[in-house]
Amino acid sequence: MKIYIIWLIGVILWNFGFPNAQPIEDVIVAILLSFLSIGLKKYFKL
Repeated sequence: MKIYIIWLIGVILWNFGFPNAQPIEDVIVAILLSFLSIGLKKYFKL
């Protein structure tokens, strides 16, 4: 649940912080957030 909340905060910050972002920028940020969530899953399983 912690990872989902962190991911959700990232998505909200991106959408409200950069409302005029191009679609390719949204895709890049989505990929980066997915890598972040994968890393956090590994970190929290330690």
